[in-house]
Amino acid sequence: MTSNFDFLKRNDKELFKIINDAEELYRSEFFEQCMTQTRRFGEVVCKNVLGSRRTTEVSFDAMLATLKDCTLGSSEEAKEFVEDLYFLKKHGNEATHSITVKQDGMEALECLQRAFEVAINYCVYSCNEDRRILKLRYDIDLLVTGKKSRKKLSEKYTEAKEKTAKKSTSKTTKPKPQYCSVKSQSQKPKKPYFWYFVGIASLISAVLLIIMAII
Repeated sequence: MTSNFDFLKRNDKELFKIINDAEELYRSEFFEQCMTQTRRFGEVVCKNVLGSRRTTEVSFDAMLATLKDCTLGSSEEAKEFVEDLYFLKKHGNEATHSITVKQDGMEALECLQRAFEVAINYCVYSCNEDRRILKLRYDIDLLVTGKKSRKKLSEKYTEAKEKTAKKSTSKTTKPKPQYCSVKSQSQKPKKPYFWYFVGIASLISAVLLIIMAII
């Protein structure tokens, strides 16, 4: 099964086995055991990076303190490397010694992602691996399914954005058009009473004129 940490095989097979087990524990939903395994991974990486500079340090905490002193004034990458190791130690310890079982999948996922960054920096700056692996990103689909996603991150983002837009559109109810039918009343033509009056008056006047002429 393909792993996010395949690049690690070329540099340290033992480290790869440790972190590959962590991913398998995550797939089986053993989240706390996964975090404990990432802590183990971080401790071995720390020991390897210190190398001959490690003297009396035995515990992970003591080795981290020495590594932190060695990286003072170094690049941001070195500082982030140490911070990621501290993160793995802290959450790994909490998962190991916790009385209650939290089964926090998101926390375990972040531990794997931090371990991924640690592995990349370890390979590049301690094992002289090709710097192109710095562009690698942790693939959650690969973690869950064991298969690489054929879609790029930009494509996933576009799809998620379109789905969100469709949901918001479907929830918004469109206002129904208001139909108001107004029937125009047909206006009946008004009777020309005025002209009737004028006509009758004219007729009476004519009759009177005729009578007066006869008399």
